[in-house]
Amino acid sequence: MEVSNVPWVEKYRPKKLSEIIGQDAIVERLQAFVKTKNFPNMIFAGPAGVGKTTAAIAFANELYGEDMPAYFLETNASDARGIDVIRGRIKDFAKTMPLVGGLVKIAFLDEADALTPEAQHALRRTMEKYSETTRFIFSANYASKIIEPIQSRCVVLRFKALNEEQMREYIKRIEKGEGLEIDDKAIEALIYVGEGDLRKLTNILQSAAVISKRITEKEIYDIASRARPREIESMLHYALTGDFLKARNELDTLMLVHGMSGEDILLQAYREALNMQVSEEEKIRLIKEIGDCNYKIVEGANERIQLEAMLASISTPRKFKDEQR
Repeated sequence: MEVSNVPWVEKYRPKKLSEIIGQDAIVERLQAFVKTKNFPNMIFAGPAGVGKTTAAIAFANELYGEDMPAYFLETNASDARGIDVIRGRIKDFAKTMPLVGGLVKIAFLDEADALTPEAQHALRRTMEKYSETTRFIFSANYASKIIEPIQSRCVVLRFKALNEEQMREYIKRIEKGEGLEIDDKAIEALIYVGEGDLRKLTNILQSAAVISKRITEKEIYDIASRARPREIESMLHYALTGDFLKARNELDTLMLVHGMSGEDILLQAYREALNMQVSEEEKIRLIKEIGDCNYKIVEGANERIQLEAMLASISTPRKFKDEQR
């Protein structure tokens, strides 16, 4: 059997705008830009793994065809984020005249929210000076981290996380293409741990497929180092009912068996707290305790102590807390 060395995130990356999943409105607008060959500077904003980089490359490929290498410059701002790369490589590319009249070039800055403020201000001047020859496309998880003068010169296209049906369609595509057998619970687990990020989902699925062509729920959670939703819910439920020791035992399982970090546990706990069948008052209480614990861990406190303190605080009856005040 021939073995492919191409990672699945590249193997199943759409090559055309029409193949991009879940971003129909944006795809329609980009296709109109291709048709007219007239487009503004753009910011592709949205969460990770939803098709921002893919859309930029597919857009350039449809616009330039075989001439794409001469017209399209891709840089990753998280690798080269200082002012030198703006004054050097990007400025040199922008000031060069296009080979064919009527077409502008594209400078694509991936992860542009990692650029330093100094680099962004230098880039703003480059955008102004070479607007006749070059358009800029910025990809950013957080568009707010791009300075206002650049934002005002761009059209912001906001990508959204994929829904469950779109992710299920993508999983079925890989299942068919790789000859896998993925049971229904494993598909639900992939959707849960993927959280709308196709890149994360694909990497987890490829890692699971190395072990066996038959993918199960357990393999997905083990590879993702995530707990099943019911395990997180069980820990919170024991805490709410005042059984601190059982809640602590569940925490041991999460940290020692699944190898989860404190922040991972809190992120999943926050997600499950909203879905638990408890009163609104108890949900508010859970979210407040999770938020306080997360702040303390981020500030550098010992995560195990803080997680146990969180469970102890949730387990303590409200009446007893009021009396202590």
